[in-house]
Amino acid sequence: MKKKVGILLFGVLIFSSCGLLDNEQASAKYRLWADQPAKRFEESFPLGNGRLGMMPDGGIAKETIVLNDITLWSGCVTDNSNPEAASALPEIRELLKQGKNEEAQRLVYKTFACSGGGSSNPRYGSFQILGNLKLTYQYDANSEKVTDYKRDLVLDNAMAHTSFTLNGVNYSREYLTSFSDDVMIVRLKADKKGKLSFTATLDRPERFVTQPEGDALLMQGELNSGAAGIPGMKYAAIMKIQTDGKQTMQGNVMEVHNASTATLYLSAATNFRGVDQLATSKELLLKASKVNYTKELKLHSKKFQALFDRADVNFGVSKFDSLTTLQRLNAFYKDNTQDPFFAALYFQYGRYLLISSTRTGLLPPNLQGLWSNTIQTPWNGDYHMNINVQMNHWPVEMTNLAELHEPFIEQTKSLVKPGEETARVFYKAQGWVAHMMTNVWGFTEPGESPSWGATNTGGGWNCEHLWDHYAYNMDKEYLKSVYPVLKGACDFFLSMLTEEPKNGWLVTAPSSSPENAYLLDGKALNVCMGPTMDNQIIRELFTNTAAAAKILGVDAKFCEDMEAAKAKLPPHQIGKYGQLMEWLEDYEETDIHHRHVSHLYGLHPSNQITPTSTPELAAAARVTLRRRGDSGTGWSRAWKVNFWARLADGNHAYKMLTELLHPVSDGGYNYSNGGGSYPNLFDAHPPFQIDGNFGGCSGIAEMLLQSHAGFIEYLPALPDALSDGSFHGFRVRGGAETDAMWEKGVLKQIELRATADNTFRIKLTSPEFKALVNGKEDKKIVSEDGFIQVSLKKGDRLNLSLTAL
Repeated sequence: MKKKVGILLFGVLIFSSCGLLDNEQASAKYRLWADQPAKRFEESFPLGNGRLGMMPDGGIAKETIVLNDITLWSGCVTDNSNPEAASALPEIRELLKQGKNEEAQRLVYKTFACSGGGSSNPRYGSFQILGNLKLTYQYDANSEKVTDYKRDLVLDNAMAHTSFTLNGVNYSREYLTSFSDDVMIVRLKADKKGKLSFTATLDRPERFVTQPEGDALLMQGELNSGAAGIPGMKYAAIMKIQTDGKQTMQGNVMEVHNASTATLYLSAATNFRGVDQLATSKELLLKASKVNYTKELKLHSKKFQALFDRADVNFGVSKFDSLTTLQRLNAFYKDNTQDPFFAALYFQYGRYLLISSTRTGLLPPNLQGLWSNTIQTPWNGDYHMNINVQMNHWPVEMTNLAELHEPFIEQTKSLVKPGEETARVFYKAQGWVAHMMTNVWGFTEPGESPSWGATNTGGGWNCEHLWDHYAYNMDKEYLKSVYPVLKGACDFFLSMLTEEPKNGWLVTAPSSSPENAYLLDGKALNVCMGPTMDNQIIRELFTNTAAAAKILGVDAKFCEDMEAAKAKLPPHQIGKYGQLMEWLEDYEETDIHHRHVSHLYGLHPSNQITPTSTPELAAAARVTLRRRGDSGTGWSRAWKVNFWARLADGNHAYKMLTELLHPVSDGGYNYSNGGGSYPNLFDAHPPFQIDGNFGGCSGIAEMLLQSHAGFIEYLPALPDALSDGSFHGFRVRGGAETDAMWEKGVLKQIELRATADNTFRIKLTSPEFKALVNGKEDKKIVSEDGFIQVSLKKGDRLNLSLTAL
């Protein structure tokens, strides 16, 4: 047959004309590149293995490679309790109930913020740059003009390259952060004998000593703890060079002369969690330097690709490889219909960054993943829990990287103990609470400024991820392990919610709608009772925890208490403009275009608002989004991609993806309308903040597949620009992996592979279909009201071929 049809073969979708490329072609499929050295951090290409990070600028005569270790933090564990908080709480609440919000806010500023300055205190700490590898190259005295310069990052194997020609010599450099041996490697080559000469040293802005260590170079130091008498975090970085040239050491500088090849091995570690940083660095360096370089590349690629190759999208063949990534970014923003492959590249870049910036047993990606070029990373490079750290994990389950959820889940568990003390000291409440930010030291108190720090549902939002991990994987033992965390979060809200006087609803007080302000009597205020997002998070938390208790067969009485409290939570309300209300009262906003759209939490990531189950609320969400506008910070634009996908408006979702890819060169702070993407496709708040990359990746997936509403829906928000394509290896709630292929906007074939025993409900796009289970046609699978329902055992495979009317 010569028709454009898909064939289901060995559980993978293979397509004759619009399907996934074969493995050989796909090996170099995804690539970012530039035709000149990076002039700034946001032009460099990022490498990472979940612990170590590296960003080379590709300089010709002088090259700086920024080095990172995700565990390197200043600061220390500290008590940020405010002894006045609990005693002031009754008065604060009474003022709010009387409508005296301004007086309540003044009292909150005075008594209910953390002590010691919070995130502005050196004891809070900051994620910091590990250091810089500085290379100075020597060329012939009468050097000619550099030609054929190229710098790239190949996502498929997590390697970066620089190459150019100078004086008739072809120079090449390869960079990787090894997934197999946990070191950083730089390979330098000249294609003519003896034409490679350079010096190498290690430094950082402060608190370091660099000195020889045998035939290696060692940099080590101790960061500022912020507290007298308390040691700061210690670190070590050690470098060794293997070369066919002459190697010498001059003070703290390594020199290589007249070589053709040199391989630099860099190892680093900190004493985070009791690690011996120096011994660990030396051990890793010794082990890696004994591995043949060619073998190292194969082992590294294999381990990285075990994660990266699980999922893919195909929106057509790339037609613009001759354009640099920056040129392509500019072209896509001007016309998003000509280069759909660029959307696929951005999707896989998000997955690449996620794989590169976290790993099991360590830390979740922070505000900058694991990349920073400074000792004072913006916003301390910490973990904001009012959208940012959660957005970092939106692609994890759906795009088949489930184990990368573990560091965030473990971090949430670690907040329980300090969060219990915060609940007791601030609220005289049971359970545990975390507010809007945390660090590696377990900060759970309100932030130093109640205008943004009063939000008390950060821990509750984290708990949504604990449940979602179960929903995708259906692991009962895992659910049992996190149930106490869920229950403890519920205990807090059950013991701290208070009745507001107008309707008798149970509300949080004091709180705020993240970072936003409303007008009351002409004055801008933040502190309030029961903002909509709080109500949505608590409702979801109670629902999920009750479901967990039922699955585990425990706490029937506790579930009754949660159901009773849930029934008294404020309902969603529609305001005078037809918008979903952000606060209990229909206040005017100080900025209708504000970056946060927190009151649409119920639309995404939650499932409380859907076009089918709550059409009136979905309509109000549309009004809200139109009022907010399509501008904003980078991560705000990314969230709007997901919102519009949940509203089944694929073209608007794709428009927001385009706005997320708005070219940005500004490196300063812009809280309103400066968002987009830097030349290396890092998300621009600005400044660089990685959450938008992950939110954009999630948004693309949400256009193609959704499973939050109790059923699986394929192509729920397919934009016109992606009318032909396929995806492979996506995951759905209930425990399954799935592939799909479509042509001219019409779904043609799907495959669903059960990873757990379950019954799956699938929304159909056509009443005509052929169903096969494990390769055999099953005519008992029939459509009812546009849905089919099929029970599968773990390992079973469902194939559907659909025919349009």
